[in-house]
Amino acid sequence: MSTLARPTGSSRPAAPSGQVDPRGQRFSATVTAVVLVVALVASPSTLSTVLVAVQLAVFASGSLLGPARTPYALVFRTLVRPRLGPPAELEDARPPRFAQTVGLAFAAVSLAGFLTGAAVVGAVAAGLALAAAFLNAAFGYCLGCEMYLIGRRALAR
Repeated sequence: MSTLARPTGSSRPAAPSGQVDPRGQRFSATVTAVVLVVALVASPSTLSTVLVAVQLAVFASGSLLGPARTPYALVFRTLVRPRLGPPAELEDARPPRFAQTVGLAFAAVSLAGFLTGAAVVGAVAAGLALAAAFLNAAFGYCLGCEMYLIGRRALAR
């Protein structure tokens, strides 16, 4: 992913507009992966439906407000980042925001599947979102971010 280097000597927790701490993105992906694993293990159940609905709301906030304004980002900024210190660099927020939108689409399909009794559809969509979250959490590879960058390059031609 395209990274914009911005050394920060300040301990301010807020990133400049349009920039995100990549460690926060991995933290959010980890929480997302845990939520989706629990939803899949409990599937099909009311718990899985509720967890997917909660995750859909988190994705919606990331898509509409930006990845730095999700509930998971708030937890990261409040509890985790003060213990880590400022990041060595910040990243452009547009690719993670697009990734949140892709996650929102998968969560919407998953929730629709669980609500209509199509548990297999719900589980498959949640599993695909889980795979993308796991890649980011474990390896720092944001699949949605890469899709964004490929799309930008294709449109530039």
